[in-house]
Amino acid sequence: MARVGIVTFLHNDNYGSSLQAYALQRVIRDLGHDCLHLDYQPDRKEKLLNLVRSGNRPGLILEGLRKKRVKAGQAGARRKSGSFSAFYQRRMKLSPRCRNRRELREASEDREILICGSDQIWNPVWLNEAYFLTFAPEGVRKASYAASLGISRLEDPRKAEKIRRWTADFQAVSVREEEGAAILEGITGRRPEVMPDPVCLLSREEWAEIASEAPSREPYLLCYFIGENPAYWEAARRLGRERGLPILVLPVTGESYGQGLEMLDGVGPEEFLGAIRNAALLCTDSFHGLAFATLFGTEVHLERRYRDGDPESKNSRVDHFLRALENRPLPAQREAGRRWLEKLLAEI
Repeated sequence: MARVGIVTFLHNDNYGSSLQAYALQRVIRDLGHDCLHLDYQPDRKEKLLNLVRSGNRPGLILEGLRKKRVKAGQAGARRKSGSFSAFYQRRMKLSPRCRNRRELREASEDREILICGSDQIWNPVWLNEAYFLTFAPEGVRKASYAASLGISRLEDPRKAEKIRRWTADFQAVSVREEEGAAILEGITGRRPEVMPDPVCLLSREEWAEIASEAPSREPYLLCYFIGENPAYWEAARRLGRERGLPILVLPVTGESYGQGLEMLDGVGPEEFLGAIRNAALLCTDSFHGLAFATLFGTEVHLERRYRDGDPESKNSRVDHFLRALENRPLPAQREAGRRWLEKLLAEI
């Protein structure tokens, strides 16, 4: 039995992030290992230090403040934020809260291997060396499972060099998209393996075990949009009229709160799963929205959030997911991911 620590996004109030974290820990524990997440929630000083160390653009701070204003102005958004901590307490094992790299190091001293992943933890737009495990105590092995860069190309040579240095001592590297594998091969000279997002490691039946009941007895169209675009809502209303379906909204943005539609406001991860599982149609621009709809067999209308020519476009996530489905069904992807983890941990 290996003692495993996982580092990934836990505190960004995102359903997909929390559920991929749950899935990876559950699978590793099902394989017979002692596994916990390092509960990384950087304080203000740590965030500012990381901004300098990583060379990220200061505008990220303004984007974060804008998201906080949405949460501050909506009681449902505040309830939703609190639901994630409750979900972790019910479903997962976490370390004490880690506010900086020193505390991450202390929390990982009894671990034999640290795994970073999944989600966009390696996206160069918001690079953070903590998600490359640079804090790891000496002798603790490092690996990544399905870490996502999120982009199709990396044009900043300074960030490329940081990624090269920060991954040089990894025992094993896997990424989530072929595009990310190509970028890392160009940076490091080594081609990482491509593994499915952790949510794909659990079956439809396993996700149904924790999904809440349907939010409505009648068929409904569900909207779950991460981005802001008036065209999203025009398409959703048109589809609702054509199908004769009432519209329910899982609100994320300020725009989603202003649509005058019925909202599933303040719900937690289990309710998120139940809403997607029981929808007649999901309208979304979300990678994990698409992934869960596919797992549950829910029909999807997918909107593209980014312009394909944008160097920060994250469309590669959904593009790779759809391509992978054409070549390998989800059960085969699930088996490949589990085998990869099993082999990695057997070598500890």
